[in-house]
Amino acid sequence: MKKITLMMFGLIQTFAFSQTQDLTTLAAGDHVGMNALFDDKDNLYGYVSLYSYGKSGDKTKKFEYVILDKNLNPVANKEFEGDITAASYLGYVDFKGQIILKPSMMDYSLVKSKEIFTPVSMVIDPKTNSITRKIYYDYLENGTFKEINEPKSWKEQRKENRDEKKEKGYNYVSAVGELKEGGYFAVEYKDYGKYENSNSLMRFDDNKKEIWRYKYNTDGSKKLYTTLSVLERDENYMYCILKKVNDKQKTFNLMVLDMKTGKETSNKPITGLSDDTIDNIESFYSNYRKLDNDKTFDDKIVLLGRNYDDSESVGFARMILNKSDFSVDMKAINYEPNISAFLPKVDKYGMVESGYMLQAKDMYFMNDGSVGILSEKYKPAGQYNAPKTTDLVYIYTDKDFKVKNVQVFEKEKSKWVNSDYLFSQYLNGGKDVVFFYRDYQKDEVTRQKRWNLFINTIIDGKFKQEIIPISEKDNYAVTPYVGKEGYILLREYNEKEKFNKIRLEKLNY
Repeated sequence: MKKITLMMFGLIQTFAFSQTQDLTTLAAGDHVGMNALFDDKDNLYGYVSLYSYGKSGDKTKKFEYVILDKNLNPVANKEFEGDITAASYLGYVDFKGQIILKPSMMDYSLVKSKEIFTPVSMVIDPKTNSITRKIYYDYLENGTFKEINEPKSWKEQRKENRDEKKEKGYNYVSAVGELKEGGYFAVEYKDYGKYENSNSLMRFDDNKKEIWRYKYNTDGSKKLYTTLSVLERDENYMYCILKKVNDKQKTFNLMVLDMKTGKETSNKPITGLSDDTIDNIESFYSNYRKLDNDKTFDDKIVLLGRNYDDSESVGFARMILNKSDFSVDMKAINYEPNISAFLPKVDKYGMVESGYMLQAKDMYFMNDGSVGILSEKYKPAGQYNAPKTTDLVYIYTDKDFKVKNVQVFEKEKSKWVNSDYLFSQYLNGGKDVVFFYRDYQKDEVTRQKRWNLFINTIIDGKFKQEIIPISEKDNYAVTPYVGKEGYILLREYNEKEKFNKIRLEKLNY
């Protein structure tokens, strides 16, 4: 093991930081992943790099983490015993400032199929550079908590569920999480297979004593039931969408619960758009991938979903929840006529030329309620054709969710690549945004294709683009990744030569 001296995050340092790092020299194990860490304000905190040393016990595997600050300086590392079914981990920073390593891939190769279990997360305390297994709790039907020390195998879980269903006619389901304000939050319901009922939301103090309980869908059935989706919560309120279904009739309400008492503070109807639009406003899927479709500000919560007409997606819908009076504003823009006024080739359902469609890739939420929507022209694979992508399309909207402009970023056709879009970052405290995409373009002189990185900023509502040629040696791959504000991280990789370096490059915005 290569020892790295622990240095606390936030320590003021006067020497110059390194802007490059060789990932292969940080630890002796096999490198199995690296990802960026963000704090609760979405500011870049640093990076975590993971290394595997292989099987260490009947149910364990040895790993090592290395924490890098946002200037790529290693500040902490430690070996640990993870579950044998974990192939790698993704890190994130929780509300306590702890770094959570959540298993990101399963390893089925070291255990028998009947012994497979879900690996647990690990918790790093940056102050002490200590790591422990994450503690999980079950809330039981008898009203008690049970600490989960060792996860059960999938085979055991399936048998327990079958036995319980046979005995009771339903499966009791619950989940427990910690609250930033202290204590615990839990949900419970009875699952009958084709429907569920006896739902409850519950809050507990630090000693796991119940503070309040909110019951709903008490007598739910296949045709008559109530669901509750939590949009957001803070120290004062929990903001939810309450849906009531009576056969084919649906009604929706914004329900606000007092976090201290569990009582309803507000319960107002949500109307103005189709049932399908409101029903799906809380989530946004594109090409089977869930996009981050909401942002919470001090005074409001903004969500973006699809706008549906007769079950068909015909555009986009924006929902703004005002925290001061719990009012809801619902607005929509459609491909026709709103977007087609700027992009004539798009039809009612988002199809463009030659069988391509507009596939949403990302969305950006600004302080005034305006939303930017980035899509890519995408053609799915056919029986004899590869999937293809071409131009990116950026839709500008204003604070009233009206289309201000549509900008097309022309790029070469890519085959077998689901997207040339890379990632985005908010700038200047969330007021502005930068997004990145790649393109292989032909050199006008040599006629050979070369790799270009496109940096696109929208600052004070004005668009600017920078193009950086990226040179690649034979059999070396260069991958862009998120860096600190004003920089981009580039990873150069060659598995055969054990070459795996990252560096920060200054950007001109």
